[in-house]
Order: sequence, then C-alpha cells, then structure tokens
Amino acid sequence: MTNKVSTTKADIVNEIAKSTGAEKVLVQTIVEAFMDNVRNSLIENKHVYLRGFGSFIIKKRAQKVARNISKNTTITIPEHNIPAFKPSKSFVAKVK
Repeated sequence: MTNKVSTTKADIVNEIAKSTGAEKVLVQTIVEAFMDNVRNSLIENKHVYLRGFGSFIIKKRAQKVARNISKNTTITIPEHNIPAFKPSKSFVAKVK
C-alpha cells in the first residue's frame, strides 16, 4: 500500500516556477487565471477540453427522493448540475 500525498495549488505553483524559471508571483497569477477561466466557463454551461489531459464538464443530476434519517422524513432533491472532470484516455493509461 502506498502513501497518498496531496498536492496543493502552492505546490503546483512552486513546481512550475522551478521548471520554467518564471517568478512565483507570475506563475500564481497564471494558475489562478486558468482556474477562474475554467470556473467561469462551467458557470456559463460551457465545457473545457484540454487535449491529452481531460475535460471539465457539467453533469446533470436527476431529481431524486432522499430520507432525512434524524427526522424520519423524505425530501425531494431537485434536478441540478454539478461540475465534473473526465480524464483523457492517455491520462488514464498513464495513471494505470
């Protein structure tokens, strides 16, 4: 069993700055601009496709009935959209 170590935005900024020689402040601005662009595209119901990496897409969740166990009641959760990431085939192959 391997240890799972998380990577943070700061780690990504540091790695990009180290590999490109760019200043961390510039790299951080670019990374945040990228994330804002992806977020805004999904808010506008537009998918983002990154060839060789994957797609940021909107998935539609159907309406469903759920139970509130503490109150022993049923509630209806309306249909709603959620953001999702779908990795490319080459990405999946490398992870496997």
